[in-house]
Amino acid sequence: MNTQLQDLADYAIKFSNDSKVQYCDVRAEEIERKSVLIENSQIEYVNSFNDVGIGIRLIKDGTWSFCSITNPKSKEEIKKAVEKLIKNSQYYSKNKKEKFCLYPNSSIKKKIDYKILEIPDLEKLIYVGTEANKIILDTPKIIKSVTNPWFTNNSKYFTNTEGSEILQNYSDVVIDMIATAHESGLTQSVNITEGGRGGMEQITKDNKYQNSAQDIAEKASELLSAKPTKEEKATVVMNPDFVSLLTHEILGHPSEADRVLGKEMAWAGGAWWKGKIGERIGSENLNVFDDPTIEKSLGWYFFDDEGVQAKRTTLVEEGILKNHMQNRETGQIFNVEPTGNMRATNFRFMPLIRMACTCIGNGNWNVDEMIKEVKNGYLISNMKIPSIDMKRYNWSISCQYAHKIENGQVTDLLRDVIVMGTAPEFFESIDACGNDFTVRPITNCGKGDPMQSMIMGNGGPSIRGVATVKSVN
Repeated sequence: MNTQLQDLADYAIKFSNDSKVQYCDVRAEEIERKSVLIENSQIEYVNSFNDVGIGIRLIKDGTWSFCSITNPKSKEEIKKAVEKLIKNSQYYSKNKKEKFCLYPNSSIKKKIDYKILEIPDLEKLIYVGTEANKIILDTPKIIKSVTNPWFTNNSKYFTNTEGSEILQNYSDVVIDMIATAHESGLTQSVNITEGGRGGMEQITKDNKYQNSAQDIAEKASELLSAKPTKEEKATVVMNPDFVSLLTHEILGHPSEADRVLGKEMAWAGGAWWKGKIGERIGSENLNVFDDPTIEKSLGWYFFDDEGVQAKRTTLVEEGILKNHMQNRETGQIFNVEPTGNMRATNFRFMPLIRMACTCIGNGNWNVDEMIKEVKNGYLISNMKIPSIDMKRYNWSISCQYAHKIENGQVTDLLRDVIVMGTAPEFFESIDACGNDFTVRPITNCGKGDPMQSMIMGNGGPSIRGVATVKSVN
């Protein structure tokens, strides 16, 4: 990181301390992003940008204020920003009934360079994107192939009035791919995202992007001859990719403490299990955790944007709701330690409670054995589009494709399938979890006002439960 940027962050803390604020923290960030979009073997665009700035957050008289500065140049600029924040807090605190304080946190001084085996660059992106695009396009019945590889190099410095100074340097490498097939008036698309925190190895190791490109192309082509299905309530076996989105939507989001408290209700919803800590919300086969320490996941980090050390948090244990994801403010309200889930998209935004890598825990079932016990049901594969109510109670999630299960055998391929249920009924129906635990990348989770798009991991094994299944067309 540019030492001048780091010095300005330190100065903001010094000036805040001198101004007798209750608390202040600063995030200084340098971000480099490069991406390329390729459609049907043609490069549509190459995008490259650099972003540098500082986000300052402080408490004065029990009230938060926040501002961000792009490309700050001087201490005077920082001083004026902090003075304005203090005035804002003092003004709004006059009509604020409830004051708050933060859960105590340790002072940390640390520099962390995350593991990178193969440094990403634009030339490598173009090569990978072009090859994946060709693999898709060379598959019969494919009419459109879109690949979008991208990477970011990030340097983030966190400091606060409690003495923490944390520098984290990391890279993320991702490729999004879409295969679209068409025949006899029917069009089917299958997409996938691969990638993680690290270097190019996150998409190139073990031929990951090549295999995924081939898989989605073949599946899109096969779906042209697939059948729709009638609506019925039946046993479903969901694969890990589908489970990762289900976990994200109906387990992860309602576990964010600000949603539980209703602070997100106006634009992002709440949580149906408010006040149910210690109560049963699912079967004894349901175990859920959030874990920022899972290496290579897009949700991997050592310290969050409050300087809280990352750790695994148990959310649900054998069907019992145990905890929510907490920041330092909500931790004080719930009288529990913060969980290290406070994150912002970048320096321009106030951090919010966000998932890191929320997952359903692994089971001990062989997936084939899970399927063999199903007399009449469905194998649900790969995430598509979610639709969830404000309290994450009623949910429906479409899948990329599904198969009928008849007498323990996987039979017909099915298209345009959507899966529906209510959270408590579905959680209680889970009777088996596979031993095929997988973490998947999520790159576009939205929350907040103004909206913040966040990357993270979600995952789990194959799971078996009961839900309503139908084709949307």
